[in-house]
Amino acid sequence: MAAPADPVAGRMTKVVQRDGGRDEVAVEEPLEIRVDGAALTVTMRTPGHDEELALGFLHGEGLIDGPRAAGLSDDLAANVVEVQGPLLGDPGARRFYTTSSCGVCGKGSLQEVAVHAAVLAPGPTVPRGLLAALPERLRQPAFGRTGGMHATGLFDAAGEPLIVREDVGRHNAMDKVIGRALRDGLLPLGGQILCVSGRLSFELVQKAAVAGAPILVGVGAPTSLAIELAADRGMTLAGFARGTSVNVYSGEERVVS
Repeated sequence: MAAPADPVAGRMTKVVQRDGGRDEVAVEEPLEIRVDGAALTVTMRTPGHDEELALGFLHGEGLIDGPRAAGLSDDLAANVVEVQGPLLGDPGARRFYTTSSCGVCGKGSLQEVAVHAAVLAPGPTVPRGLLAALPERLRQPAFGRTGGMHATGLFDAAGEPLIVREDVGRHNAMDKVIGRALRDGLLPLGGQILCVSGRLSFELVQKAAVAGAPILVGVGAPTSLAIELAADRGMTLAGFARGTSVNVYSGEERVVS
């Protein structure tokens, strides 16, 4: 008997016509996040694991500090996820709009992140070769079919994958992983490693820091502000992780040859 179709995978991609054939492409749709029935933000994302995305986003903004009830509205076509409040602090002065390519988009500073993210715990010490190999261990089936997805993976200190999520937005993929970890009681991520499939931008370091992740690894390059924030929070930030090579930009004390 064939295995049942994955309902999440079925929402992530669609087949479109093109000249001379057909392509499978990543789905991008808006998701509205509501808290106690009140609209808070809209993000462009790939459908699937939307409850995790909402929880991860709210945690990264310092608006929740533990698991909350979250669920899709009855009409899936409405692209709405409802989260149980109350929120920490007062989000009334803020309204968020994020696209699939940008998380904080000009918002935030080192001082603002420090309000929600303590200096990180020592965390594990890991071999340089393990950090270099992590991107190859990211399961990216949707990317393999479309070429249009980012991925974030949560790994244990031995490099075994715990949670992997894909999305057209790199910050959404991170939010989905952190939201799942929040639900599973894994936060703060003091003994784990986060790995992303693209470049290392400020908002990814911010989300990782708020989640308590001591090590963040990426396939691509870090930005200057990402390095500055990682160093400020005591995070190990490693980029250009490919094959047997990786560059470590901060937190070298956790990396052994």
